[in-house]
Amino acid sequence: MNFRLAALAASMTASLLALPASAADYVIDTKNAHASITFRIKHLGFSWLTGRFDTFSGNFSFDDKNPDASKVKVEIDTTSIDTNHAERNKHLRAADLLDTDKFPTATFESTSVKASGPDKAKVTGNLTLHGVTKEITIDADRIGGGKDPWGGYRDGFTGTTVLTL
Repeated sequence: MNFRLAALAASMTASLLALPASAADYVIDTKNAHASITFRIKHLGFSWLTGRFDTFSGNFSFDDKNPDASKVKVEIDTTSIDTNHAERNKHLRAADLLDTDKFPTATFESTSVKASGPDKAKVTGNLTLHGVTKEITIDADRIGGGKDPWGGYRDGFTGTTVLTL
């Protein structure tokens, strides 16, 4: 991974509102726009550029009584990068940065979850981006959980990490 690619993903935030697949297994709710993967990077050294990945999917397991047993897996369509600027998006997809023709998918899969306080955890796992896999840790916060107005159960989380070379 080159320096500019690392700068592209310098700060990524994932906000997840999940729909349960079973008692402790959830599907990240992208269908109803309750989830997002966003990032921000320094632009020219004096401003922030923000963006998002519009297409991704994932799932996770969560047990309120044993949060350390939780697991997360996310797949990101790197071609869906959007910074609200068509020419910049085209450049970010190019071979010298994300090279989305060669690497159309990025993935994250947790290897451990460690509670770090009430409704807080360190989620460690492998991020594969641009064909390179590196271990990262995401600082996660549980926003809350409970029954929704339609009779289902939801859990909400947010997580942040900083990517560097």
